[in-house]
Amino acid sequence: MPLLAPSLLTADFIHLESECKMLNESKADWFHLDIMDGRFVPNISFGMSIVKQIRKTTTKFFDVHLMILEPEKYVEEFKDAGANSLTVHLEACPHLHRNVQQIKSLGMNAGVALNPSTPVFLLKDIISDVDLILIMSVNPGFGGQTFIQHSITKIKELKTLINEANSSAKIEVDGGVSLKNAGEIIQAGADILVAGNAIFGSENPKETIEKLKSL
Repeated sequence: MPLLAPSLLTADFIHLESECKMLNESKADWFHLDIMDGRFVPNISFGMSIVKQIRKTTTKFFDVHLMILEPEKYVEEFKDAGANSLTVHLEACPHLHRNVQQIKSLGMNAGVALNPSTPVFLLKDIISDVDLILIMSVNPGFGGQTFIQHSITKIKELKTLINEANSSAKIEVDGGVSLKNAGEIIQAGADILVAGNAIFGSENPKETIEKLKSL
């Protein structure tokens, strides 16, 4: 059974408290929080202050995904805001090992994300140091995009790399995840599913979460 991390990027921010309440009452495992700076990705979402406010609504695990340049400048602030896990992009970090060590030194889980065009083999020298790898199955920046099918191959390649390195890293998949393709994604080796539009755009989000959890 996969862990499920609904992405609040597509939640109704006018009624954010009730959206968080719904997630609390659902079978969702984590809250997935997408932070965008308008530089690394062509969109701006929200920052530490919003994470801190959302933290007040729940005790569930906060999975914070930094789609930003120079993430090292903000790691401590996200820790203070309530992040349990912090994921940085390989493409944004020329000193990735240092970034990972910084996150772990503050007691958080450390994750590394890969854009769709970034090959899995680039993780070889870091795979034993991280807690999760996030495969972006859409180009990061916007919710509601279509799943890139080649991501299935990348998940399988990553699973092989993890096994060969005897790493305990979990595989997380984010982008275009839905009830139609979640089974195939899990079968390929995913441990954590991030879903936004599939949940918050459905008529019954709690029921959709339950269905995704039962796959």
